[in-house]
Amino acid sequence: MISYKPFQKLLIDREIKKQNLLKMTGISSATMAKLNTNEYVSLEVIDKLCTALGCQPGDLLEHLTDQ
Repeated sequence: MISYKPFQKLLIDREIKKQNLLKMTGISSATMAKLNTNEYVSLEVIDKLCTALGCQPGDLLEHLTDQ
């Protein structure tokens, strides 16, 4: 399972509001909702987030083994 918990932490640490990030990246609020619930998002979205935040994909997500 993919978790976007590191992404959430990054936003908190950098004090970036999700609404501001939507404007910076052009991603939709529906896509942001998917990130909040650990649903699939495309690599295009990950690319946009990495570009806007100046980070690597590993800074946004982590792989959790299914129990």
